[in-house]
Amino acid sequence: MDIKKPLFSIITVTYNASCEIVRTIASISEQNFNDYEWIVVDGKSTDNTLCIVESSEIKNRRVYSEPDNGLYDAMNKGIGYANGEYLIFLNAGDAFYNEDTLHVIADTAKRTHADVVYGQTQIVDSDGRVLGMRHLSAPSVLKFSSFKRGMLVCHQAFVARKRIAQPYDLRYRFSSDYEWCLRCLKQSKRNAYTGGTIISFLDGGMTSKNHRESLGERFRIMCRYYGPMTAIVRHISFIPRYLARNMK
Repeated sequence: MDIKKPLFSIITVTYNASCEIVRTIASISEQNFNDYEWIVVDGKSTDNTLCIVESSEIKNRRVYSEPDNGLYDAMNKGIGYANGEYLIFLNAGDAFYNEDTLHVIADTAKRTHADVVYGQTQIVDSDGRVLGMRHLSAPSVLKFSSFKRGMLVCHQAFVARKRIAQPYDLRYRFSSDYEWCLRCLKQSKRNAYTGGTIISFLDGGMTSKNHRESLGERFRIMCRYYGPMTAIVRHISFIPRYLARNMK
């Protein structure tokens, strides 16, 4: 007998995240849409992360804990474990914008039959206080060429159908999510905007902490997909934006 697969696989990667995971659990628990599975890929935490996860009231969860080779390796494991039609990566400390978020994403996906559903992202600190909107805004119309201007859609707010999602390229340590989104967009036949904010993203992630290395990787990725001249011109145009962010 065929078992009905969930619409969403929410994938959370953790490692010693006992402080951050509480907010993520609360966010998933309060959703008023329940056609999902929650997959926790833990890197063999030595704190009480796993105890907190196991004590949560999220029943449709699966937990895997073993050593991995970094964030993107763990995300690849999550893709392999996922049974859902769409993938949502919501790491420890990240949260859905409100209790209606999954319902909004589901409604958009079902109404448009899109391969990629996306929305806006707000940034929060470690106490959950809103710092503002992400410095790059998701466009109302998203195309493969859109990412010439940078990663306009936050990875957590980029919901891809599993059948177009290939593994992350582990050659990139800090910007594999950018390259992964590009590959998804190349495969996607339709992208749909939810019309609003769907993710609260915890400030200070791996890419933010390794900003210079991340920029170098993104330049090489942009050269690979858009050509060296486009990458050079675009990165020159990024300089004012980069300086303005630093001044803030």
